[in-house]
Amino acid sequence: MKCPYCGEEDSQVKDSRPTEDKAAIRRRRVCQMCGGRFTTFERIQLRELIVIKKDGSKENFLRDKLARSVFTACSKRNIDSDLLESIISNIVMKLESQGDSEISSELIGELVMDALSSLDQVAYVRYASVYRNFLEARDFEKFIGDLSSNHNQKLNKQHKSS
Repeated sequence: MKCPYCGEEDSQVKDSRPTEDKAAIRRRRVCQMCGGRFTTFERIQLRELIVIKKDGSKENFLRDKLARSVFTACSKRNIDSDLLESIISNIVMKLESQGDSEISSELIGELVMDALSSLDQVAYVRYASVYRNFLEARDFEKFIGDLSSNHNQKLNKQHKSS
């Protein structure tokens, strides 16, 4: 594994253990050249995924890009990072198990929206604002209004069934 500090390709594994969600192996490493310490994660990858963007272009699926978008939406919220990693792993597993190696960016966005909607409303709105390309304050107002309306309808249904 290449050292992120000096670029040396020889590092030694000092400790290995599964992550809390058992979806990856966490390895602590030490560079043989500079002594720098760093962590790597080894994950199962069922297949290479290609993302078909809205404009029709294609690019390789990057788990890190998905993780960055989720962590950005959830920044400064009181959400455990291990829970976010678990959500990201679940989304990746759903994508990989779909059978097709080409997936739409819309599908990825909808899976993230579904996960965030039940996790944290602020993170959900943050992600939606980028995913749905909000341009004005009224875009937020409409989305939040729809969100409140849907929430109230769910509460009314629960109240009637009890």
